[in-house]
Amino acid sequence: MASSTVENYLKQLYLEQPASEGEMVPMGRLAIAMGVVPGTATSMVKALADSGLVQYEPRGGVRLTASGRQLALHVLRRHRLVELFLVKVLGLDWAEVHDEADALEHAISDRVLERMDEILGRPTADPHGDPIPTPEGEIHEPQRMSLADCAVDVPQRIARVLDQELEFLQFVERQGLVPGAVITVGKREPAAEAVKVLVGRDEEVSLGLVAAAKILVEPASETSGPSLK
Repeated sequence: MASSTVENYLKQLYLEQPASEGEMVPMGRLAIAMGVVPGTATSMVKALADSGLVQYEPRGGVRLTASGRQLALHVLRRHRLVELFLVKVLGLDWAEVHDEADALEHAISDRVLERMDEILGRPTADPHGDPIPTPEGEIHEPQRMSLADCAVDVPQRIARVLDQELEFLQFVERQGLVPGAVITVGKREPAAEAVKVLVGRDEEVSLGLVAAAKILVEPASETSGPSLK
């Protein structure tokens, strides 16, 4: 089994890598994401490259190999299933389970993970709407619009919250902007960089465009995703 440090780097690389296939993650960005100095990140990446888990170019950056991607998705599957289990079964706050899952994802066995998956009903997304990879290492990330660019005056269902910092999750929950909630963007005011969202039937919430871009939606007619309620 890979060490927790190796797993953390691979998972973060998967989350940081550009959508365009073949592009590399700059070493500076990886170091910031991991909370380490560039030299520490470089030493770790060189070790990962020696193990065939990443491709590293000193001036270009780093990207996952096929085997590195598979291991990263395995870790991500554990993390997101654990998060959902902590929320749905143990009743923990969705805004506070990330750190707990970070610790448990390295210790949980495949047998326990399979049982959790079964108890949860083979879910496809975690409490924040992030897709859960399959046991085979496949992941489906549908293209979705955000509250910053979706259609106006058309009912939408919140599908995913991208920013999982504690303060942001607590904010969107207070406003009722959680996965599964049906909302309607009533108006955008580009000059004020604001979006007005109708939550339910009569509660209006005003968001900045930056915050609105972190909340992804799908047409309300589509199958509902995870819900906190």
